[in-house]
Amino acid sequence: MGHNKEHEEKHTSSNSFLGWVVRLILVAVVLGITSFFTPGFSINGLWSFLLAAVIITALDYLAEAIMGVDASPIGKGVKGFVIAAVIIYLTQFLVPHMSVSIIGALLAAVVIGILDAILPGRVM
Repeated sequence: MGHNKEHEEKHTSSNSFLGWVVRLILVAVVLGITSFFTPGFSINGLWSFLLAAVIITALDYLAEAIMGVDASPIGKGVKGFVIAAVIIYLTQFLVPHMSVSIIGALLAAVVIGILDAILPGRVM
């Protein structure tokens, strides 16, 4: 009985790690699409996309944990939209080859929100 519980915990942790990796890849793809379509928002280089995805995911998690606000651009109304734009804007200071204007961050939050609504699961 105890062995089964340990197996379930190990299986769940590997699923959460796999889920995190899939989410990271989805965020990187969404950032690529957003960078292509959004004026004032650009990221150049695969490593910059991946680093931006890690940072955005981490800042999103921190915003959720500290403020109790989901930073989904569309799902949580104006607060979520503004927090998503701030996260996108702040990320440029931590990622090389990424530049975002304030308008670019707002437009990127809209594009990410739309992609988040279209893609299965929650990206941001």
